[in-house]
Amino acid sequence: MKKRIVSTLVLVLSLLLCMGVSFAGEVIKVGAGQPITGRFAFAGKHIHQGLMDSLDYANEQGGVGGMNFKYIYEDTGYDLKRAIASFKKIMAQDNPVMMYGESTGVGKAMAPEINSRYHVVYGSTSFSEELADRQKNPYTFVSGPTYAQQFGVLLKYIAGQPKKNNKPHRVAFFYSDTEFGRDPIPFARKLAKELGIEVVAEEVTKVGAVDITSQLLDLKRNKPDYCIFQGYVVPPIPEVIRGAKDFGLDIKFMGTFWAMTKMLLDKLGPDGEGYMGVSPYSYWYMDEVPMIQAMHAYSKKHHPDVAYRPSSYMQGWFTGMIYVKLAKLCHEAGLPITGENLKNMIPKVQNWDTGGLNGVVSFANSNATATGKVYKAQGGKFVAVSDWIKLDE
Repeated sequence: MKKRIVSTLVLVLSLLLCMGVSFAGEVIKVGAGQPITGRFAFAGKHIHQGLMDSLDYANEQGGVGGMNFKYIYEDTGYDLKRAIASFKKIMAQDNPVMMYGESTGVGKAMAPEINSRYHVVYGSTSFSEELADRQKNPYTFVSGPTYAQQFGVLLKYIAGQPKKNNKPHRVAFFYSDTEFGRDPIPFARKLAKELGIEVVAEEVTKVGAVDITSQLLDLKRNKPDYCIFQGYVVPPIPEVIRGAKDFGLDIKFMGTFWAMTKMLLDKLGPDGEGYMGVSPYSYWYMDEVPMIQAMHAYSKKHHPDVAYRPSSYMQGWFTGMIYVKLAKLCHEAGLPITGENLKNMIPKVQNWDTGGLNGVVSFANSNATATGKVYKAQGGKFVAVSDWIKLDE
């Protein structure tokens, strides 16, 4: 009888371990395929550091129910095949309950297996609308508002500004001819119409386009009050802004997350003054923000030579906060920390105070926060010109 009980217990424990269950005294494994090298390394290395630091910070705060986080990563070089191979290797060798991926491409490629085979909660660098669709991808979340939601925050902000001569606001969309660029445009067209905003032009270019003469002439012809960039990091944004000034155009230029960086402002120099956009996060130099203060204290202890952390670091740190939050919700509910249980906790993240890093967050109608803040460049830094704007309200 004893042998039968022992055998049954061994079998149950083996099954639970195969499912990636974490027990008190053990570790909560987080796997990651990070673009530390390659053409996205300018951001990837900071995302990687932010996620690693965030999990280590959580461990210093006591972890979750006696369990610490273990961060397991590989450099993917921003290569899709390599990233998929790394994902499968980490899952096979370490069986983490949470994973992080380098791109929208990896998330979409692995989504069927994440949902049907791996059952692992998945975050990434992406703000894709499709990946945040809870019905299609219940295990996947976005560490902020989707690109569409970011457009929505900007359009909602524009709709609240005084009109010129009591006429509807005129907006141009300026985006790259890529999946990254096109992702939010259908939603943005629809929302603009609902808000009474006229979309007077859509300018489309290749990534890093050099000759943007035809686009500038079209902006001159259509005279938008605002122009929103999507699908770019730096070029051709400086060329467009300087060209518009040369043409004497009075346009307020705006960007979504990847076009709201110190790197872009440094490239713009004086021409960046007044540039605007949306970000899901507070900036490193915003000393009044409690979570930024915590980051500074952690950095002073572990990275004393670091003077600044970019927005990509904030994305990595916030992703770590989400992982920790989901694990805590499982623990508080008395549930083992498995991918399945973590997935079920995503919709339960409601009115979560992130210490000012991302406002008060809820994963309400999708696995994205639908929350952002509008900033304006002044003196080489971004300053807030709005409170946190929630698109679901």
